[in-house]
Amino acid sequence: MEPLSTHGDFVVPLRFVLGLVAAGLGLAVMDAVMPRLPEGETAPLVASGVLTRTHPDEAPRRLAAVVHYVAGLLTGPLFVWLLLVTEGFFEPGIVATAAADLALFVLMVGFFAVVVLPRSAVEPYRVGTIRRDWAAVAAAYLLAVVPVVHVGSTLL
Repeated sequence: MEPLSTHGDFVVPLRFVLGLVAAGLGLAVMDAVMPRLPEGETAPLVASGVLTRTHPDEAPRRLAAVVHYVAGLLTGPLFVWLLLVTEGFFEPGIVATAAADLALFVLMVGFFAVVVLPRSAVEPYRVGTIRRDWAAVAAAYLLAVVPVVHVGSTLL
């Protein structure tokens, strides 16, 4: 069996570490963007409310923070995994990175909009704004994570 990289056996694990570091940056960007949107801070409360079967406005804020940061940190390595998969279809580079980026954006927004949000007790008139703001926050997260992982991966 051939090694995954000519640069050594530690490149792939280092890429996952890079994904965690990039995720930390992505979370910082998310935290800066969320308060600027009308329903930007609602998504973690929706998740907390679904987990506790409470209205998002009454959902435990500490649980919302834990869900937000754990999911955000784990999404960095998920992006690295998607990038490794797309690099199996395309040459490593901008096309593979863009494909992984698009796939992760669809997963992030789709999972929240189709699985989590419909299970929430949030008022129907707020759903469209919450969905739109989550898409904007997810895009901001990826605008921070993707370049770090892409550049970092080329340097490894």
